[in-house]
Amino acid sequence: MSVEVAPRGTRGARFPPPAPLKAIFVALSNVAFGLLGDRMRVQGRPVLQLETIGARSGAKRRAVVCWFPDRERKDSWLIVASLAGAPRHPDWLHNLARNPDRVWIELGHQRWKVRAESLRGSERDEAWSRIVALAPGYAGYQEKTDRIIPVVRLIRVSSG
Repeated sequence: MSVEVAPRGTRGARFPPPAPLKAIFVALSNVAFGLLGDRMRVQGRPVLQLETIGARSGAKRRAVVCWFPDRERKDSWLIVASLAGAPRHPDWLHNLARNPDRVWIELGHQRWKVRAESLRGSERDEAWSRIVALAPGYAGYQEKTDRIIPVVRLIRVSSG
């Protein structure tokens, strides 16, 4: 399987902010993750630090994202490409699509190499229902946009 980037939406939340503010937001979230680690929460959910390789730049990129348990696999995590309901996908989704086997996560004080794959069809719909039950704010994100918000499975390949 691979990571799929569906067409962008035509409506949605105005996010992310302009480039200079986006850079500050990303830097602050990465610093907060460094300080708080597995104690950091967004919408009451634990987060992980996702490290990808830029789709265009080839540079390492980091993003802090909420994760959800994967009912299907014990060695994987689910993440949601919501971008707060914006009409476009987050940059990290494009990075995963281009480089699905060059992905690492940090969770707590552990680092793993992972492989990314998109959930599709009924598997995605079932995972989405569980995610919304755990973090109801995601339902609001889907209401804001007309794109289908992707759910991505990160499967542990090895340590660090």
